[in-house]
Formats: sequence, structure tokens, C-alpha cells
Amino acid sequence: MKLGKSAGKAAGRTREIDPAHRRDGLGVGFIVLAVISAAGIWWGAGGPVGRGFSAAVGAVFGTPGVLLPLLLVVVGIVLMTTEANPESRPRVAVGTLLMVLGVLGLVHLFSGSPTEPGLWSGAGGGLGYLAGTPLASGLSAFVAVPVLVLLTGYGFLVLTGTPVRELPNRMRRLMGKPVHDDEDDVDEVEANAAEQDEPDEEPAPARLRRPSRRRQSAADAYREDEAPPEPEAVAQEDEAPAPPKRVPRKPVRVIEPASEPDNPPTGEQMSLAIREPIGETEYNLPPPDMLPTGPVPKTRSSANDAMIEAITGVLDQFNVDAQVTGFTRGPTVTRYEIELGPAVKVEKITQLTRNIAYAVATDNVRLLAPIPGKSAVGIEVPNTDREMVRLGDVLRSANARNEQHPMVIGLGKDIEGHFLCANLAKMPHLLVAGSTGSGKSSFVNSMLVSLLSRATPEEVRMILIDPKMVELTPYEGIPHLITPIITQPKKAASALTWLVEEMEQRYQDMQANKVRHVDDFNRKVRSGEITAPLGSEREYRPYPYILCIVDELADLMMTAPRDVEDAVVRITQKARAAGIHLVLATQRPSVDVVTGLIKTNVPSRLAFATSSLTDSRVILDQPGAEKLIGMGDGLYLPMGAGKPVRMQGAYVSDDEIADVVGFTKEQAEPSYTEGVTAQKAGEKKEIDADIGDDLELLVQATELIVTSQFGSTSMLQRKLRVGFAKAGRLMDLLETRGVVGPSEGSKARDVLIKPDELENVIWLMRGGGPGPEDEIDG
Repeated sequence: MKLGKSAGKAAGRTREIDPAHRRDGLGVGFIVLAVISAAGIWWGAGGPVGRGFSAAVGAVFGTPGVLLPLLLVVVGIVLMTTEANPESRPRVAVGTLLMVLGVLGLVHLFSGSPTEPGLWSGAGGGLGYLAGTPLASGLSAFVAVPVLVLLTGYGFLVLTGTPVRELPNRMRRLMGKPVHDDEDDVDEVEANAAEQDEPDEEPAPARLRRPSRRRQSAADAYREDEAPPEPEAVAQEDEAPAPPKRVPRKPVRVIEPASEPDNPPTGEQMSLAIREPIGETEYNLPPPDMLPTGPVPKTRSSANDAMIEAITGVLDQFNVDAQVTGFTRGPTVTRYEIELGPAVKVEKITQLTRNIAYAVATDNVRLLAPIPGKSAVGIEVPNTDREMVRLGDVLRSANARNEQHPMVIGLGKDIEGHFLCANLAKMPHLLVAGSTGSGKSSFVNSMLVSLLSRATPEEVRMILIDPKMVELTPYEGIPHLITPIITQPKKAASALTWLVEEMEQRYQDMQANKVRHVDDFNRKVRSGEITAPLGSEREYRPYPYILCIVDELADLMMTAPRDVEDAVVRITQKARAAGIHLVLATQRPSVDVVTGLIKTNVPSRLAFATSSLTDSRVILDQPGAEKLIGMGDGLYLPMGAGKPVRMQGAYVSDDEIADVVGFTKEQAEPSYTEGVTAQKAGEKKEIDADIGDDLELLVQATELIVTSQFGSTSMLQRKLRVGFAKAGRLMDLLETRGVVGPSEGSKARDVLIKPDELENVIWLMRGGGPGPEDEIDG
């Protein structure tokens, strides 16, 4: 009993099996049946089962039954290699039945129309008798044959889903000829449209009837070559006002990106305008085939059809005279274009944002009203079948190969399918922000791999600052580095100060030689127009571009905000002509990290998904980043652009990074510059004279005021147990060091330092000397 119950439960749970496995099982069943039938029909084997099966097939299908094993194998293979399509099952069943009846009826007639059941197996079987005998008896054999031929042909058309009017076009396609629309087909479409758009006979009382609107399904729209004609105006009641004229129904079109020229052959090295030898050997760039390419991108899918139907349904439900006329599929999101009818406000669409998001089952819907350069509203919806953009594809694109500058990097692909590249020298500085998992680290990796793939160490040198200690570790030891990767915030501040001095030195050289840009200086040095004065030990050499990448700006701003901000602002204000560029990345784009001075002098922005609208406004000065979906989905706002470009960042794997880095290390050894992270002689190393012996009291007062965020002299008297004069002197010292604001009578002073900056302030009060970790490293 228990065994029977278990078997019953197992049989009842067959519906829980994945539909794909059930379809595969059905296909295997057909193949097993084909083996049994082949054994009995072809070879007379298979035992009693095979012989009985052969006799049954002969009785039902007659002589054509010999083909049944092949048909069963074909059906099994089709079931296992195609997806289920429930909508086509009735059509396939009806078409197959009509073809079988027609063919077996013809075989029965051409075999002499036997009437004895024992002879049916040598003709068309029982089915052939049923299909052919009544026709031959009632109409004669001469009439029955063409009727059965027509029945067979019609069954074939139903099985393949081919209307009779499409036969000429199908034949032209099979013969490789261009397809032309038939005028009769157009007339028929117009007639059908006119019939469907006629008004109802009895309009509803006390209510204006809305003109009927004929919308095409997404699948039909792709097959239409021309838009259906505009329906005639619907007659309204005399007392009712006439509705606005509706827009003509247009087919939804796929807007494909412009075709890219062929990629360079595998192994071809990218040619750049400047190629400098390193020492006695030439530096070879990594071959392009080191970065693999991705699959061919899709232009449309069933998911796009479903989205078009959902958006169209929302427009119908809210009686908005608009329609989806086209879409552009990107790797991550698809932009659907909506054209409005006459006298329809754009606000009608923007007010439906939440309804559209509900219909497409995602809250990451972004509206563009209008699309830049088009008279259409754009709705950007994430793809349920998103695609990956490989860095190898971006660097082999025409945009990348047409740019000869060594500072060009691969960004990714925009929503229209175009590959995006950017010249870091023209930005001239870049601010990158995004929350955890948004794709910021992947962008930094693709940027570094792009530079290693296109630039030699003589052209581009780098300073990598990685306060998180693990993000940039794979690039340790590359020949492009000026100094080992910096992980300590204090050393990062010193490196930025060194960059300021390097910038000033370059400007002095350019001023002395009357040139305005480092490119002009390098060109004249190579041509011999600029040489060192006689008797000077200095030798002029071309200046390489210097790129400083800060992987987490927030960590630096928490430890040494004033030093870092001052250095960053000075570099971003002046360093463009000197060939020094900054890339600042952070996952906390708050106003205390990305200050107003930094934003003003860093004009190019790249925002990945942020956690709030406020963060989006900080990084882009406009909303949008809070609607991104992460994993490389970003908004790129280059210098001078009014609207950001939505893009999918390029992806490069850890293995690809290791291959490119290993190749560069084989070409040359790193040549580090001394003194980049060392503390300069001019920096303070002693306690200020005005502090005197009150250092410990001043440190305690700073901790009290900063942690409580309350700048009161009387509080210092109580907490530190000092007199009014001493407390007042401590408050004056804190004011000179920017901890508190000026006195405002009896009110408490404003506290200008936040608790996360306390450590840096105390460090500066104690003299700003090197910490214990610096002494160990040093």
C-alpha cells in the first residue's frame, strides 16, 4: 500500500518537472517509437510488439506507412531542439491532418481503390479509403484527384502558416529575388482597415464615443512594409463635439546602429602617432587578440515585443492618442520611441511614468521628453535579456582605431549600439561615482587596460592611489608607474603635492621656450628646436602624459581633507596644458567628499547607479543616476555636453587583466621616481610656537568640541577645569586652525570640523610629522 501511495504521489508531481524536460521526454518518446516501428516495418523484427505495430500501421496508413519511422524521428528532434509554441499547435495539427488525408486518398485512388479491408495495407490504408472512396463514388475519380491535390496543398499552407497571398513573395525569397508589394494586397489591407474602423451602430447614450483605434501587434508590425492608412473620421452625434484627429498608425521599426567597419585582423598591433623606443629595445604593445570579443548583439527579441504591447496597453487604457513607432535596443536597456497625436501634451506621457513602470514590471523606467534631436518621447526600459560589452570589441571598433592619441580609453556602448571612446587628455579631468556593485571598479579596470593596450611608458606615466588596498593590486609593477601603488592617505597627499610641483616645473619650461601646451613642447624637443643652454647639465626630453587615478576619494577626504582638496583644485585648475590629468572615483558622492571647488574644476562626469536622487544631483547636477540598474549601466556627461549619454560600461575579466599586465612587464621594468611620497622639507615638523605647552589641553578641547559639535567656552571651563582666560585662549587657537568659527557674542561658536576629520586635525596640531607606519616603510 505504501509503495502504491508513493508511486501515486510521484506521478502526481510530474507537473512540477521543468517544461523543457517534459518536452525533451516527449521527444525521446517519439524517437523510441520510431525505433520500434522501424524494427517492425523495415526489418520484420521487434518480436510480437514490432509485428503487431507493423500490421496496425499498414492497416491505418497503407503503403506510405513505411515512412512513419522517419517522420517520428523528425518530430522527436524538433521537439527537443525548439521552444514550445502553444499558439501554433492547432494550426500544425489541422495542417498535418489535411495533408495526411489528401496524400493517403491519392495513394488509395492510384492503387485501384480496393474495397476489401485486407487489401488496404497495399494501398492508402483505412484513412486513404475514408478520404478517397466517398469522393470517387460521388464525383468520379477524375474529379476526386484534383480535389485531393488541392486538399493536400491547402494542408501544407496551413502547416507552414503561409497565406495564399504570400505565395509570390515566398517564392521570390526562395529564388533570391527582391520582394515587391502587390497592389491587390494593399487594397485588401485598406478595405479591412476601413471595415474595422467603422463606428458602432448604436452609440452609448450621454457619453462621447471614442474613435476606435486599430493598433498592430508587435510581431505583425515587424512584418509590415508600409503603414496602414489613416482611418476615416467617425461620425459623431450632433450635440457632441468632434474629437481630435488621430495620428496614422505606423509600424514599429527597429532603429539599428550604423554599421562599423571591419575589425583589424587578429594579431595586428594598433598604430599610434608617436612611438618612442625605451632604451635600446622597442616597446611592443599587447596584441589585440589578447582581449577576446563578445557575441554578435541582438537587434530585437521577444522581450522587446512584450514591452511594446505593455506600453501600448497603457496608452490605450488612459485614452492617450500616441503610439510606439520604433525602438533602439542597447546592451542593457532599450529606448522605445513614442509619437504623440495632434494636440496631445507631452505631460500626458510623463504623468504615466509609474503606470508604465507597473505595466513593464520594473521601477527602473527612465523617460526622455523629448529624445534629443527627435520629435518623440523616449522610454528607457531595462532588457530582461541584457548583453555584455567586452573591452576587446570597444578597442577594435572604428572609433577606437581612428583615434591615434595614446590617452584614448574604451568606455563601452551607448543605447543606440555605438561604441564609445574618450580621450582623457581632452576631458581634461574625470569624476566617477557610483554605489557598491554599480560598475565603478570595472570601469577603472577597463580604463587601465585600455591605456596599457595603447600607450607605452614613454608616452603615459601613472600614479595609482588605492586607499582600499586591494582594488589596484593586479597592476603592481607595470612599467608605466611613477611610484609603487599608494595605499596610505598621507602618502597620497604627498604624491598630489609632488604633482603640483611637477606641474609648476613644466610650466616654467614651457614659458621659457614660449610654447603653450606640452604637445608643442614635445614636438619641438624631438625636432631639435628646443635644446638646453650651453654649459647646462640638463637635457631636455619629451614630457610624458601623467595620469593620477584615485580609486576612493572619500578615504582621502576623511583623513586629509584640506591638503587633498587644495592639491586637487590646483591641479585641475592648471594642469591641462601641462599634460597632467586626474581621474577621481568615489562610491560616496556626498557634498563633503565632492566639494564645490572639486566639481567646478572637474568638468567631465561619469555616474553609475547611485542610491539616492541627492547623490545623482551631486555627481551630474541633474537626476537620472538613481534610475540606473547597476552592473555597468551609467550616464556619461563629457565636458561641454548638455545631456548625459546612457551607456553600458565595457567589461574586462581578471584573466584578461593578468594577461595584459604580464605582457607589459615582459617589455620593460618600472622606473620609479624618488621623493614622490616623501614629506617635503618645507612642511611643518614642530609644534607651533603659539601653542607652547598647551598642546595636550588643545587636543582635549578639540576632541570635546568636535565630538559634541558644540563650540562653547564655558563648556571648556567645566570639562577641562580651567579658568576663563585659559578657556578663551584655547578657543582662539581653535579658531585660527579652522576648528570653530568666529565669536558671535554670547552664542556658541559654529563647529567647522566633522567627527570623521578629527584624526587629521589632531595630527596637524601635533606637528604633522610622519606616523609610525611611515617610519616603518621609510
